[in-house]
Amino acid sequence: MLKTSTIRARISPPLKAEVEATLAALGLTVSDAIQLLFHQIQLRKGLPFDVAIPNATTARVLRASKKGRGVKQFSSKEELYNDLGL
Repeated sequence: MLKTSTIRARISPPLKAEVEATLAALGLTVSDAIQLLFHQIQLRKGLPFDVAIPNATTARVLRASKKGRGVKQFSSKEELYNDLGL
């Protein structure tokens, strides 16, 4: 199929640069990523991910974890499993 349509979007330069670098590490271009997104939307008849505003508890935990509060780190999966009681 010929690719003849153009999409234009205004994106902040820092976000664009970060996303382009991430995509490049994956071997993808921005156009490739948009093609993938559009194909998934077509297949699923909607967005291929949840779009939701987190509730107050989730938002609080996310903010705390970004600051490193209440975050546990493990050196192995066995250590994680032991902490979880598995």
